[in-house]
Amino acid sequence: MSEMNRVQTQYRLWLDDPAVDERTKQELRAIADQPKEIEDRFYRDLEFGTGGLRGVIGAGTNRINAYTVGRATQGLAQYVLGAAGKAANAAPAVVIAHDSRHQSPELALETALVLAGNGVKAYLFDALRPTPELSFAVRELDASAGIVITASHNPPEYNGYKVYGADGGQLVPQYAEQVMAEIDGVQRFDQVKRMGQELAEQQGLLQWIGKDIDDKFVAAVTAVSQHRDVVKRISPDFHIVYTPLHGAGNTAVRAALREIGFENVHVVPEQELPDPNFSTVKSPNPEEREAFALAIEQAKRVGADIIIGTDPDCDRMGAVVKDADGEYFVLTGNQSGAIMVHYLLSSMKESGALPANGVVIKTIVTSEMGAAIAAGFGIPTLNTLTGFKYIGERMTQFERTGEHTFLFGYEESYGYLAGTYARDKDAVLASMLICEAAAYYKSQGKTLYDVLQELYEEHGYFLEKLESKTLKGKDGTRQIARMMEQWRSAAPSAIAGVKVAEVEDYAQGLYGLPQENVLKFKLEDRSWFCMRPSGTEPKIKFYFAVTGSSGAEAAARLEALSQSVLQLVEKAV
Repeated sequence: MSEMNRVQTQYRLWLDDPAVDERTKQELRAIADQPKEIEDRFYRDLEFGTGGLRGVIGAGTNRINAYTVGRATQGLAQYVLGAAGKAANAAPAVVIAHDSRHQSPELALETALVLAGNGVKAYLFDALRPTPELSFAVRELDASAGIVITASHNPPEYNGYKVYGADGGQLVPQYAEQVMAEIDGVQRFDQVKRMGQELAEQQGLLQWIGKDIDDKFVAAVTAVSQHRDVVKRISPDFHIVYTPLHGAGNTAVRAALREIGFENVHVVPEQELPDPNFSTVKSPNPEEREAFALAIEQAKRVGADIIIGTDPDCDRMGAVVKDADGEYFVLTGNQSGAIMVHYLLSSMKESGALPANGVVIKTIVTSEMGAAIAAGFGIPTLNTLTGFKYIGERMTQFERTGEHTFLFGYEESYGYLAGTYARDKDAVLASMLICEAAAYYKSQGKTLYDVLQELYEEHGYFLEKLESKTLKGKDGTRQIARMMEQWRSAAPSAIAGVKVAEVEDYAQGLYGLPQENVLKFKLEDRSWFCMRPSGTEPKIKFYFAVTGSSGAEAAARLEALSQSVLQLVEKAV
């Protein structure tokens, strides 16, 4: 059967399936004369990437909807009930959370009812919650798995389905593949078992959760605090502006800040309440300065010492601080991570709490500056593949073996964790920690920008940059694959006049890591760049990193490296 015929067959199956509701069929009939749209909706099934299932909301196998979510949940239920269950005699249970996106509450409830239909107990949060609280709740409730309905910081038309294991971490490939095998066996929607809400509640297969877990989660986050005494002393003269960017962080972030003693937290009113359209920003992404426009305006009015922002599911945190000229400066994820590594390790050393077997964990595309800082405290840094699930996997491993004590994990894309209460990046924790660091250094007459400059002077000027190229649809997927193959088979010997010293092809399973389609090019001047197709969006990402003896030298090297690589990419495309 040709690919086009297969697409049309799938399209007709949805139209003819009595299990598909009339509203969905009407949506599909409306595109009957749009072959390209039909192809994009049906040419593949959504696959697990670095963030589970993620896609545009709509009807079709390549879309997020009640049917693709129901099918995924049926597969997960079978996985949980099978040999992969926590124990043969344990009653399986799954915790479910969701963010503020379109259809998130409805899809979360649908997920719970499919689990109930399979005899699996569903713990469902009574309203939107931060993703890291889901990770915490899986561990706290001793559940078999967890699910979050979210698409993180993607545009409003997206939603997604993140799956977590019994340790509270997102599924790594070997387990995700087992779940996918179960999902692949669900060929018809009438194979999806579903129980009505009233019956599920009566039978105890749907249990709503809320404040009790909230309180325990905030207590676990604030237990990581290093200097509450300083915070309480300086709090009357310390001002924070916070934006939840219309997402799930508002309540938990404010609770954590309040708990450790911050009094003056100013929330951006236009972005305080949940809004699935994220109507005040182009993108609800704290990696982008534009997302902080309203927060910076408010910060100027109140004289804020720091601005923090969290993405819609509150697992990523961005920070803005005053520079040497008193202007608001947006920290990169690498810079925030370096500051937090320094603050946490120096505070633990000062209090005598720094363990001899401590470890910091980061991803292969994250700056080496944090590793240099950690080394100064005698603490090693381990690298994992991109995706916090790999950091969580190492945490669980060390918890079991005792080889290392986990201190801090982070990635350049604004994800951070300290403490072992969860296995995913936590913007609630990161918000608290970086605000506490800012207050601590203010008590010494310094801003976080001052601290960053001191770290540069001590360890070298590390600068990084991320560029990406979006190539949508089936053709875009093929272009990205072709681009990776070209660079893999015919890598340049020099970039920007600097020899390529080594090429790391992570598709070969380097350093004991799982295989992943990532190429990293290391240059003789300690610069590097990395090419990585996104696992959650139709784009390929290019990471650039350099080190210089001054800020100007590092900036010049970074510009030369990125421009040279991107010019070669454009020629190839």
